[in-house]
Amino acid sequence: MTTVRANAKRPRARHPHDDAPDTSADFRKLATMPDGPEKDALRQKIVQAWIPMAERLARQFRNRGESIEDLQQVAALGLVKAVMRYDPDRGSAFESFAVPTVVGEVKRHFRDHMWGLHVPRRVQELRNRVRVAYRELSTTLDGRGPSIREVAAHTGMSEEDVLLGMEALDSFTPLSLDAELPGSEDGYALVDTLGKAEPGFDLIVDREAIKPKLNRLPERERQILYMRFFCDMTQSRIAEQLGISQMHVSRLISRTCASLCDQVMADAA
Repeated sequence: MTTVRANAKRPRARHPHDDAPDTSADFRKLATMPDGPEKDALRQKIVQAWIPMAERLARQFRNRGESIEDLQQVAALGLVKAVMRYDPDRGSAFESFAVPTVVGEVKRHFRDHMWGLHVPRRVQELRNRVRVAYRELSTTLDGRGPSIREVAAHTGMSEEDVLLGMEALDSFTPLSLDAELPGSEDGYALVDTLGKAEPGFDLIVDREAIKPKLNRLPERERQILYMRFFCDMTQSRIAEQLGISQMHVSRLISRTCASLCDQVMADAA
């Protein structure tokens, strides 16, 4: 009967980067080379050797609204940064340094370029925590969606933060203004619910701002403005009624309007 030794070694689990190339000698050489074409060529050789790892990391982020080709390009950019920043004298393996650099570059791409609306970074992080919690809880709740209270208990977040994260879930791909609203049968779209600027509002604001200034004008200036702007009289006709020259009427109107404008702007400031 054959006995199996208790201390027999078990097969070692395959590491995700067991196929990593051995570039330690290249990195040591790279650190001693002066800047120039030869150093650039060696750096490019190292990048090419590690490209499979970068592409593998990029595939972890597929099906999130970005094509795999674009994700691989972003991951390759992160790999180039990792190669340029890696210091072999620190003693750590290159992949230990490169993986967080590449993953960070991909996450930064999603944060900075993939949001349809600008969302603060804190809200983006809340969204990610809520999304992960929904995925984890959905497998234990008999197919029903988790409640806000359940998500809060699962993540340690407050219910207010869970609500913020839930609202941000739809901000990643916002609804088009031309999209037909749910339940609408006549093509009623979101753009139809938006109000338009009312031009009369500005006129009301201007009138209310200038009204007390008009009341403090001398009688003649106030009468001239009334005849010109409310009765639509010409300067010549105003001059005839007041017994002054048309040029004098013009100067009074210009001076009074400029003074009123200055007073209103001073109050606004």
